[in-house]
Amino acid sequence: MPATTGPRNVSDADAADQRLHVAIIMDGNGRWAKQRGMPRVLGHRAGVNALKRTVEGAQSQNVGVLTVFGFSTENWRRPAHEVSELMNLLKAYVESDLERLAKAGVRVRVIGRRTGLSADIAEVIDRAERRTRDNTAFTLQVAFNYGGQADITDAARTFAERVERGEAKASDLTEAMFERFLSTASAPPPDLIVRTSGEQRISNFLLWDCAYAELVFQDVLWPDYGPEALAAAIAEYRRRDRRYGGVAADDVAVAG
Repeated sequence: MPATTGPRNVSDADAADQRLHVAIIMDGNGRWAKQRGMPRVLGHRAGVNALKRTVEGAQSQNVGVLTVFGFSTENWRRPAHEVSELMNLLKAYVESDLERLAKAGVRVRVIGRRTGLSADIAEVIDRAERRTRDNTAFTLQVAFNYGGQADITDAARTFAERVERGEAKASDLTEAMFERFLSTASAPPPDLIVRTSGEQRISNFLLWDCAYAELVFQDVLWPDYGPEALAAAIAEYRRRDRRYGGVAADDVAVAG
């Protein structure tokens, strides 16, 4: 697995060598466009360029998995023309960058509900995943038609259906087993979750997976984002003391 997989007893030096899973809530496209007197859709288009810069930069910053929040289960409430634009941007991104990503060893995964997506969007997603499924250098995970609550609900339903079929008992369920039913199951939990634009909330993103993630909020609108801002977020992460519910070694020594 290309990134850390959760709490581990490792030295600071070892931790620095582990490849990170960074997740980003790409926020601020609309405000970026409004500041410039542009339609919101142009902000989303500028956001695609920011994604390309950030993906390229992440690969040189000890990141093994990058998860980005592309379209949420709640985004369907937006005006129809904006939803259509967001769908078209996914297609445009895949069309323009898929071969480059594939040749660079990037594996593309799309997490979220496939139901409700049009046939052409489903085909684009399937094509991107098939073309890159054997790549191991870096994973780009796109949360599309995704919501943390929906993911947990779907996982619970899947387990309940197994119980109904007699394939499992309710008493079999553990946290580790439940995680296997989530759409995020093939990736390690995120080490760092970043939200851009200055907003400070999680917005239904990776609710189960973020249990011990470090949160960094940056006052940068997403279309202005890139490798430098990502490096600043990672630097802030490196300054954190991740204890996973325990205490730091120094605190144990003092207590003793």
